[in-house]
Amino acid sequence: MKLATLYSEHMDGRLIVVSRDLTVMTDATNIAPSLRAAMESWEKVEPSLHALYISLNEGLCDSAQPFDAKQCSAPLPQAPQWCDGSAFLNHGRLMEKAFNTQPQPNAETVPLMYQGASDDFLGPYADVPLPSQDDGIDFEGEFGVIVGPVPMSATPAQGLAAIRLLVQINDWSLRTLGPREMRTGFGFLQAKPSTSFAPIALTPDELGPYWSNGRVHLRLHVEWNGERFGEPHGQEMSFSFGDLISHAARTRRLSAGTVIGSGTVSNVNRSVGSACIAEKRVLEILDQGSPTTSFMRFGDRVRMQARPEGSSDAPFGTLEQRVVEFLA
Repeated sequence: MKLATLYSEHMDGRLIVVSRDLTVMTDATNIAPSLRAAMESWEKVEPSLHALYISLNEGLCDSAQPFDAKQCSAPLPQAPQWCDGSAFLNHGRLMEKAFNTQPQPNAETVPLMYQGASDDFLGPYADVPLPSQDDGIDFEGEFGVIVGPVPMSATPAQGLAAIRLLVQINDWSLRTLGPREMRTGFGFLQAKPSTSFAPIALTPDELGPYWSNGRVHLRLHVEWNGERFGEPHGQEMSFSFGDLISHAARTRRLSAGTVIGSGTVSNVNRSVGSACIAEKRVLEILDQGSPTTSFMRFGDRVRMQARPEGSSDAPFGTLEQRVVEFLA
């Protein structure tokens, strides 16, 4: 099942069901007014949403309309919680090597995770307003999940069972602000502006064999200003989404609608490129002693699409955004 949210006068937007091929949609607000509301009563509304999805795909839905992803907000324009992991250990190891820092204790058994702001998620085609080019503007392509209620101290298996929907994410970063905030011991705040999402939130069964072992087995194709930047594969996640959910829930329960991110998709094979500028700069430091790639400037665009190997099908749709100057 594929779901999305249209902009509306309400912050949570308006829930729609989208066909498998992303060509048509239909209003679903008679079942649940928003995706957030649907998450809070998933067991009750999921059968009706699924029946509507089948009807739409079979051409039997009288209310079907053309689907325009540019009318979409983030699937969840706001969420009760947003926790982002760093599940691709290759990314962290590259950073440690380039900057000659000590490895994180228990890095291979305890996931890194930060808690971000979840009150202002951005849609797939929304401009990204930021105050300064000097802050080191960077994109970060990743995958994520939206969960139902998760009990405290949930096991990884319980975490996987709690996954309701999969999403594709661009977790924006301001790289010059990050080191200072990390040194405080309090974690990110200003270094992590509003996070962006591709238009489609889909149930795991939609990916078929491309959802396996709690991982999204798709390549994340990233373009910067129309040029190929990388297409790392989601299968190299060192921790599964079950592991990440279990980690987030160790000392507290998670509310329905909580979003858990994978962190930057990163592969050992350098030829596939990267999903963030910081990683490319680190590889340049390792290869030639200093970085040559700059961070983003106002007017720059980034485009992301997750696709199966050798296919043009993009199950999450496209995330394409422009960085602009914030004018008060």
